[in-house]
Amino acid sequence: MTSELIVLIPLFFAAAWLYSSVGHGGASAYLAILVLAGFTRNEIAPTVLVLNILVTTLGTLNYYRAGHLDFRLLLPFILTSIPAAFVGGSMKVSEQTFSLILGLTLLAAALRFLIFTKPIMGKRNLSPKLLFGVGLPVGLGLGFLAGLIGIGGGIFLSPLLLLMGWADVKKTAAVSAGFIFLNSLSGLIAHLIRTIPNWPLLVVLATAVLIGGWIGSYRGAYRLQPVTLQRLLGFVLLIASAKLLHDLF
Repeated sequence: MTSELIVLIPLFFAAAWLYSSVGHGGASAYLAILVLAGFTRNEIAPTVLVLNILVTTLGTLNYYRAGHLDFRLLLPFILTSIPAAFVGGSMKVSEQTFSLILGLTLLAAALRFLIFTKPIMGKRNLSPKLLFGVGLPVGLGLGFLAGLIGIGGGIFLSPLLLLMGWADVKKTAAVSAGFIFLNSLSGLIAHLIRTIPNWPLLVVLATAVLIGGWIGSYRGAYRLQPVTLQRLLGFVLLIASAKLLHDLF
């Protein structure tokens, strides 16, 4: 095991633990870490998506068991996001474009975690007309962007649900976990057509994210109010975003 890989293990464990506590898979953090470590986006995209799937599988399971997963809220978003993620994952973007999109994505995610810190009470009754009227077109856009970048899209969906008051923090985390899992799976299928995962890297990092993802999602679903974790994660993402955008310009 190389010294570089030894350094990556605790970083991936920490990213999985922090992200999974709020229902996310960690793909944006994994991408940022690996890009900064010298890997190219195209070679690591399938590896990152597999790691994302592993973590969000645990997250979906823990939040479902805790009674926070609302399938009715999830449905309109995934109906269009799943095929859109496949289309996005089938497209290629330049490294410069990718770095710009990822940097801005991380910045948006950072602001989401730093701003939405107070508990939000979700609405109990949402009309199907409103859910599908908003969910279908939004899911289409988020799914395409998620597939294009190589993430699950939860960092886009979470702030939307909170901003609109459609779900509290726990329900938002649960819906995001399911959304990310399905989009990551769709995007992975598209990427596997032309690229295979980096298996040695994947095997080592999978162990780290599985352990971190289980701890984070369990504590997030059952024990923690993730306000402190959200703030910490926001600062981490802010630093990663600043690094990518600084190197780009």
